[in-house]
Amino acid sequence: MWRRGLSQRVRSSRLIGFLSSLSARDAARITAAFFQGLNEAGYVNGRDVAVEYRWAEGEYERLPTMAVELVRRQVAVIAAVSGTPAGMAAKSATMSIPIVFAIGGDPVAPGLVTNLSRPGGNVTGVTFFTSPLAAKRLELLRELVPKAKTFAVLTNPDNPPSKLEGIEVPAAAKAFGREASVFNATTEAHIDDAFAAIVQQRIDALFVSADPLFFNYRDKVVALAARHRVPAIYAYREQVEAGGLIAYGASRSEAYRQAGSYVGQILKGEKPGALPVVLPTKFEFVLNLKTAKAFGLTVPNTLLVSADEVIE
Repeated sequence: MWRRGLSQRVRSSRLIGFLSSLSARDAARITAAFFQGLNEAGYVNGRDVAVEYRWAEGEYERLPTMAVELVRRQVAVIAAVSGTPAGMAAKSATMSIPIVFAIGGDPVAPGLVTNLSRPGGNVTGVTFFTSPLAAKRLELLRELVPKAKTFAVLTNPDNPPSKLEGIEVPAAAKAFGREASVFNATTEAHIDDAFAAIVQQRIDALFVSADPLFFNYRDKVVALAARHRVPAIYAYREQVEAGGLIAYGASRSEAYRQAGSYVGQILKGEKPGALPVVLPTKFEFVLNLKTAKAFGLTVPNTLLVSADEVIE
């Protein structure tokens, strides 16, 4: 009887496709936030909906095939999250199934939507706009490492927002009389190569772009920064929790909660093209004092007072 009841519940569920650039392990916090938003819209996973997951684990070339698989599963909605490549893969796979993205870049520039307030078509979502914060993050790094003369920018050219930061950060550095060089990485092995070049060029401080690859391999990036004594700023609090020095960016948990809410609204009958793209309103600034001490840095009181969280 229990098995039959369970199968009946699953058959009656609305199936959600969950397409992510991350791995399941790395997405635990944001996935929980997604389901919080879905719950707020009146849907409980396993009772009202079922979820079909696809995890690219930082390998963006897998996303198009995964998106097609979800379309073949005839999902009711696709949540294409954790990077513009996931959103673009979903959009290329279907023009009819509603898509809700959660990304860190401008969704208009790559063609995900035509307009923020009236997206049109079958796509809408949430952006936690990382690129416009690039100058702010660089300024925070400069304040924390005032002796830094040269900066490195670690980017992933396969992700449009990350690539854009590779343009914006050097321009921002030039504005206050500093140099910033771009180092690209599209795989885990390339991260090692980038750090080897950074060390060879004796870079003083590092700006890590807001890319899922560097989030997936945050333990590696943080360890390399510590080993080579290169102070770095990141986009996400989890990177500081892993031992990184400092992070500033829009709240990813809040963005994913809103994405989950949008999926729920679409399941209730809302048209994605009529739902405006949600812009960030909540930002997080996190400092790791233990890491700062290891680098021999004195954290200014201005940063301590303005930080949302200080890890000791």
